[in-house]
Amino acid sequence: MALLITFILGIFILIGVLLAKLPKNSKLIEQISISVALGTMTLLVITDLIPEVNEIFKGKEYISIIFVILGIVLLKVLDIFIPEHDHEHTLSHECTNENLLHIGIVSTVAIVLHNIIEGMAIYNIITESQNIGFLVALGVGLHNIPMGMIIYSTLRGESKGKKITLISISVLSTFIGGVLMLLISSLLSEFVIGILICLTLGMLIYIILFELLPHILHSKNKLLSLLCIIIGILITILSQIIE
Repeated sequence: MALLITFILGIFILIGVLLAKLPKNSKLIEQISISVALGTMTLLVITDLIPEVNEIFKGKEYISIIFVILGIVLLKVLDIFIPEHDHEHTLSHECTNENLLHIGIVSTVAIVLHNIIEGMAIYNIITESQNIGFLVALGVGLHNIPMGMIIYSTLRGESKGKKITLISISVLSTFIGGVLMLLISSLLSEFVIGILICLTLGMLIYIILFELLPHILHSKNKLLSLLCIIIGILITILSQIIE
């Protein structure tokens, strides 16, 4: 089940790629997916992951704080190489083909590394709790839709073969992370698993504060964003009730 979910997360990137090809409504779909992801991830962090981390490292909270911060820093370093999905920035019409090629390859490599780490973290959480793992996967999957849009936008000028290759690697990257975690999971102690959960918490905090929230604050339709955030929160609450 855990490997299947990490594979499905790659499909969300492919959905983003396909949506980026649409001349209309791609921005609307991006806004909806980001808003739902924000609602889901925020409540999940507050009600599930933070209490779980506090329980694992009770009396040694400084350890959890260090690795949560490390998770934030890790994604920040990777995201330095990922351009904003905004035509007013790196994807403007002033980019030359050579610059766009550089942006496309570098951003794709960064996204692949980003997703491999996420795949390892999600696989680990699903094996600990399918309910929490499903919610994390849902939030990350929705977040991957704009990632797919970024990949397609930065590879517009590339040959068909190169685009297919880079997109395929991106789509499979989360699954690769899951496979890696499967291979080494038997070697990990409870302490190491706790550290991985802390890293996951840090990555989710980074995604919420520095990727999802800025999109919401700059969106034109604040009411739609608020409604979709509430939907994400309700999905999380419903899942917790069913558990």
